[in-house]
Amino acid sequence: MPNVYNVPADKIIKRTAEYLKEDVNEVSPAPWAVFTKTGSHTEHTPQNPDWWYVRSASILRKIYINGPVGVARLRKKYGGLSRKGNVGKHKKRGGAAIIRTLLQQLEKAGLVKKVEKKGRILTNKGTALLDSLSAEIQKQLEKDIPTLKKYR
Repeated sequence: MPNVYNVPADKIIKRTAEYLKEDVNEVSPAPWAVFTKTGSHTEHTPQNPDWWYVRSASILRKIYINGPVGVARLRKKYGGLSRKGNVGKHKKRGGAAIIRTLLQQLEKAGLVKKVEKKGRILTNKGTALLDSLSAEIQKQLEKDIPTLKKYR
């Protein structure tokens, strides 16, 4: 059975974001999300109106792949380079409030649970969700490219 490792990251994130937007009521943008940047390294707010769902899907995928993950490690993953003019670029971390709020919403939805002193991991429901979406994507990819089966 295919899992998250076997499908392209952009496809699983896009499909998971659609699922979270349509079917999971606990995951919704915070009231302040319209005005916020995703970190101190960015200059503007996100252009995608559904960026909240895309980020939550991306966080789910990161937790699936990297095991127990805390807010600090996710801040490093979603950080970037800050432009400082002639001084050069400096690494900055991503915004913690966004990540923390998303993790709390995913916990409320039952997709993520907290492990004491280690961070957060996926629940059985979260793992099953990502695996089933991966299977759908794999079937779609095999339908689109029929010669894919020959080379496996």
